[in-house]
Amino acid sequence: MDPTTQFWRDPALPYAESRRACHSRACYKPHSHPTFSIGAVDQGTSHFTGAGNSPVTLHAGIVVFVPASRAHACNPAPDTAWSYQMLHLDAVWLHAVRQEYARGDASRWDKEPIRIVDEPTVYARFCRLNELLFSQASPYNKEAALIEFIGECDETQGLRIGAPDISSHLNEQIRPVLDFLQDGPAADTALSDLAQLAGMSRYQLIRAFRAATGMTPHAWQLNQRINLARERIRAGDGIAEVAYRLDFADQAHFQRVFKAHTGVTPGCFRL
Repeated sequence: MDPTTQFWRDPALPYAESRRACHSRACYKPHSHPTFSIGAVDQGTSHFTGAGNSPVTLHAGIVVFVPASRAHACNPAPDTAWSYQMLHLDAVWLHAVRQEYARGDASRWDKEPIRIVDEPTVYARFCRLNELLFSQASPYNKEAALIEFIGECDETQGLRIGAPDISSHLNEQIRPVLDFLQDGPAADTALSDLAQLAGMSRYQLIRAFRAATGMTPHAWQLNQRINLARERIRAGDGIAEVAYRLDFADQAHFQRVFKAHTGVTPGCFRL
């Protein structure tokens, strides 16, 4: 187990997962996940990158809101450790909550930006929420606190990093590649074959795919495999079985890739 990291999960609240990391030096590759993520820096300095933007330096007390599927990475300053909290919320659950208080009009969150908020009150609210989640409070109290936090903080301002502005034509061109990689995340497919699916050269596909997703096609595919691995480990599958089913060379290879994307080993993530 990693002594620097704690996870909270509750079968009664399957749409939420939280993490606390203390004095961590773990670094992340650029990645994305299907959840909406809220992170807060408790100690130290880190550098945040979203798709296509220059790194933003974060200090203690900053809260970052990252929409689902947005490529990003946040790593400590070189040769330092940092402490942080990270909350993941199921995107479908979040959409339903937002529709309740938006009276059915959730269009304001279309192409939602990443928000970097430097407000002491927001940080304090997030800390109270996470403390409650890790406590022995009832699931009903935790659910109410989650909904209240979302409603209170959804309108907070801050530095905004917009979603990539990709033309509908370009999206249509790369859609066959996205669908193919999503349907077969462990498939070993040559870049030339993916380019043929999109009707592009390999160079054009790499550029277009990175513009749309923040990653190259094969980096996106590897990220997808790790997201699936997280799901299977949470569901109780064995680590060796997950590594085999997702076609990693061996368990050691799986552990290295998993940690590069999540900051912890599969064993630590499993609880």
